[in-house]
Amino acid sequence: MKPTFYVLRSAPLLALWTGVLFPSKALADAGQAAVENVAATAAHLIDKSDTAWILTSTALVLLMTLPGLALFYGGLVRTRNVLSILMQCFAIAGLASVLWMAAGYTIAFSDGGSFNSISGGFSNVMFASIREDTLKDKLPESLFAMFQMTFAIITPALIIGAYAERIRFAAVLWFSSIWLLVVYAPVTHWVWGGGWLGRMGLLDFAGGTVVHITAGVASLVAALVIGPRRGFPHTPMMPHNMTMAVTGAGMLWVGWFGFNGGSALASDGNAAMAMLATHIAASAGAVTWMFYEWIKFGRATVLGTVTGMVAGLGTITPASGYVGPGGALVIGVAAGMVCFNAVQIVKRVWKVDDSLDVFPVHGVGGIMGTLLAGVFASTSLGAFSGQGFAPGIDSMGSQLGVQAVGVAAIAAYTAVASYIILKGVDALVGLRVSKDEETEGLDIISHEERGYDL
Repeated sequence: MKPTFYVLRSAPLLALWTGVLFPSKALADAGQAAVENVAATAAHLIDKSDTAWILTSTALVLLMTLPGLALFYGGLVRTRNVLSILMQCFAIAGLASVLWMAAGYTIAFSDGGSFNSISGGFSNVMFASIREDTLKDKLPESLFAMFQMTFAIITPALIIGAYAERIRFAAVLWFSSIWLLVVYAPVTHWVWGGGWLGRMGLLDFAGGTVVHITAGVASLVAALVIGPRRGFPHTPMMPHNMTMAVTGAGMLWVGWFGFNGGSALASDGNAAMAMLATHIAASAGAVTWMFYEWIKFGRATVLGTVTGMVAGLGTITPASGYVGPGGALVIGVAAGMVCFNAVQIVKRVWKVDDSLDVFPVHGVGGIMGTLLAGVFASTSLGAFSGQGFAPGIDSMGSQLGVQAVGVAAIAAYTAVASYIILKGVDALVGLRVSKDEETEGLDIISHEERGYDL
């Protein structure tokens, strides 16, 4: 027993002498042990079921852009411009991903110090602080950053529908890049990254303000600045391939479950309710638009039905995690009716050539959904009650005020910033192609390729 006693008693002294005589090895061993301890702790804290669901949701949201949005938009343009749309979606996916890694994520989700109300800081440039063992709640931060990256991809990609068939490819890349860092990332911080709107209590579960209002308002500004396509509004500009468009729309519908359900950041009842609300609103939007068009024009079109579905999806997005099935049904019906009339007003009354109706569907839908989230999140509406207001908000009136402030502030900032960016890009590389180039088509002009061998 005595030798064992002396060994145990002398262990701290031996450790000390080891550190003195062999400091590098001792420090290295200690550092390695610390790293292993942190990694083990992180592995213990990670919720594997939540992680599995967000991994799936991330793939679903990326599916929305590639190939969902690419096929949807590609089918809606004319034959000579189909490749240009597909190329713009793919190029933005790659470019936005790199920019999100370089600076977008840190602007949106890091601590901005004394400027935190309006912007994040630069502590996570190039994902510098993201490692295998860094966490965001109970998720790996690498997964959270990737999930948010898919939102940063689809938002500028939505805007291409406003200026389709007449913009230079270089202008698309410049505008999308600057817009992502100047508009999307700061607004994301305002709402989800600890900024002023999030602190105020704005309800935006999955991106009604961050995605749909920013993309919709920027689309309206872009359509006004760039001007209409040749022949608009008198020359018919019909979709060249509705089969392609419907295929893409179906992928959007499925992918939106990851968009809204994944925004719960957990595999729980909130995610399930968000998915249910999403599906009900999409179905109600499609059916409402179909019947509304049928009554008004004597026929129900495929284009109108899928557009109503997208309107329902976009409108429910900010409210999806806060409302119940009854509220989702009302929101979907409202989306079908209001967005249908918004399309007619923008095209026929305002005579603005928003080529693929981004503002009347996503912009108007995002605004309406954000406001209605402040109504149907209430628990006092009987069958139409929702999940309850955000902490600190105790009345429908005060919540509607917060929602209105968020809508107005984000719409105003997006409009001004988008206008300045567009004018800057126009001075730098020029925004639109010439009349002859527009007639020939962007597939040949921009890429020297054709979508079809005619």
